[in-house]
Amino acid sequence: MVLSRGARWAAGVTAAVCMALLLGPSAPGRAAPPAGPLRFGAAGEVVPDRVATWNLCNPCGGLGHDFGRAKEIAGYAPQVIGLQEACVRDVEQIRAYLEEVYGLVYRVEYGTVLRNWNRCGGPPWRPGGFGQAILSAAPMTDRVNVEYPDGGSEDRGYLAVTTLVGGRPVRVFNTHLAERRQGGVRAGQVEVLAAEVARHDRAIVLGDFNAVPHAPELGPMWALALDTDPACRPATAGSGAGDGDACTVTTDWNSKFDYVFLRGITPRTHRVRPSPYSDHHLLYSDLNRD
Repeated sequence: MVLSRGARWAAGVTAAVCMALLLGPSAPGRAAPPAGPLRFGAAGEVVPDRVATWNLCNPCGGLGHDFGRAKEIAGYAPQVIGLQEACVRDVEQIRAYLEEVYGLVYRVEYGTVLRNWNRCGGPPWRPGGFGQAILSAAPMTDRVNVEYPDGGSEDRGYLAVTTLVGGRPVRVFNTHLAERRQGGVRAGQVEVLAAEVARHDRAIVLGDFNAVPHAPELGPMWALALDTDPACRPATAGSGAGDGDACTVTTDWNSKFDYVFLRGITPRTHRVRPSPYSDHHLLYSDLNRD
């Protein structure tokens, strides 16, 4: 049977739509153009005492997003970066571009908290993994992936590894807490996280805490560690300090939700970079070699 031109076109469109639905928004592919050169003054190679955190935003994907995300990370080339709202397939693509386009080789550990077709695509019988990921230029050991007893409206957890930063071993945590209007849930999550962080004399806690610095649920974290932003601290009684203008915002809606908490380590510099590829900004910190 010979199909008319219109019938062939309709069949082609139907096949393309079906394939897109089957693979989902995070399916691997190399159709986008090359990521292109880095801006002037970019790191060029991994910075051994630099750590970063970035909520990738999901769903915020699109053609070329993983190229763009890789370019953002390559521009700062941290020794370690914690990613939240990360689909395994997206991270695989980002790692590949970091190595193939920019010559930056990272190991990866995943802290998957759910497998979700709507979030991460994949065939219905193999939906993509969603949660946290840690990329490190050095090997990682003693991986622990913990789901909080109460995730709130969506499963949440933390991922922890031991790796090298500035040439010294350190325990690195990466977490994503419950959504903004779920302060009571976050309080329980912080208790779980802080109890584990307290076991380590040297620790770096990266993540999207979905809470501003003066939120009461962050109290246990402030008792253990300081944020890399030296001007940003929780408010003391009656002072108002630390709960507004002093804190560099890390989101498109002008709130600070993203943190690099340091325990037994001091920061040297930090920077926040807005990105067209997420509603969260990439936050990095250069650390002193204490």
